Amino acid sequence: GVELKYAGRDLQADREVVLEAVKQNGVALEYAGEDLRAHKDLVLEAVKKDGVVIEYASENLRGDTEVVLESVRENGLALQCANEILRADTEVVLEAVRQNGEALEYASDDLQADKEVVLQAVRESGCALNYASDNLRADKGVVL
Repeated sequence: GVELKYAGRDLQADREVVLEAVKQNGVALEYAGEDLRAHKDLVLEAVKKDGVVIEYASENLRGDTEVVLESVRENGLALQCANEILRADTEVVLEAVRQNGEALEYASDDLQADKEVVLQAVRESGCALNYASDNLRADKGVVL
């Protein structure tokens, strides 16, 4: 697991070692060699354990729909680490707000103004209303 932090660089760059570490604790991804943070299978294993570790994934994988969906299913707030395109993707954002309504904060402006998305977020957490568009914050159907 996180013992990978104290391992030598050779072990931090060893695919087998890192895979076992992230299976134990997703946070181990933080200590994986940079090249391994671009390996989709390793990152998927890590985000299944702890969605917010997507922050340590390569930029390319933070834009991968499958990886981001897996991440936000585990922790909706992981949406903040997704690229701009996926923060504007209805499927991804709905999945995030189902897990944690306050993930609406990281959705695109368009989705913060989308009634379906906002209703789902507010159902999960009333505080999500804080991140909805002004129009939807004034909508009785959303507020009540």
